[in-house]
Amino acid sequence: MNNYFQFKQFTIYQDQTAMKVGTDGVLLGAWADLSEANTILDIGTGTGLIALMAAQRNPGAAIDAVEINPAAYRQATENIAQSPWPERIKVYPDSIFCYHPDKRYDHIVCNPPFFIQSTPAPDTARNMARHCENFTHNALIEAVLRLLSPTGKFSVILPADEAFSFIGKTRETDLCLKRQTQIYPNPGKKIKRLLMEFVEYPCIPETTTLTLEISRHNYTEEYIRLTREFYLHM
Repeated sequence: MNNYFQFKQFTIYQDQTAMKVGTDGVLLGAWADLSEANTILDIGTGTGLIALMAAQRNPGAAIDAVEINPAAYRQATENIAQSPWPERIKVYPDSIFCYHPDKRYDHIVCNPPFFIQSTPAPDTARNMARHCENFTHNALIEAVLRLLSPTGKFSVILPADEAFSFIGKTRETDLCLKRQTQIYPNPGKKIKRLLMEFVEYPCIPETTTLTLEISRHNYTEEYIRLTREFYLHM
């Protein structure tokens, strides 16, 4: 695997991080409705991918990102410093649960740890990034409610089973599911991921679907349309 991933407007170096650039992060970064956000928070930024996508998509937004893993924090900081937008993105070496800024955010994005009940990966750093042992959905919801502005939006991507559980947990809080997109890997397959947008006011959910491929590496027009501003060969 290359130690970097080249996008159209920035480069992600990933040799120091456990989790590499993946479809989930690109989907969330391209799908989240950032158009009206003046302030954006990326929870668990990893390589800095979603923060950089947010900077590309919304040229007026100030973006903060938090990352608890020291190696990932350093890598994200380097990726952002070499990007076209270093003055607009700040990375903090914190757990989101210890992060207490003097403001609330118009949009919060998170590609969180997942696979709560799967077999842990042998590598400790990768395990920390992929599993919810120290990062529960309830704790994430509490952090979002603390940091989101009253009219703000929270966007997140999860595997389908975990997403349904996550939605159930939000029903016990002030978060309302406003928009969701069901992600299918290809026709005939089950839902693989859910992209979800939550707000803190009453809303009626809107549901759409997105299929990624017609066949191996033969991408659907809707996926190309969503990601073409980022991928080099879309």
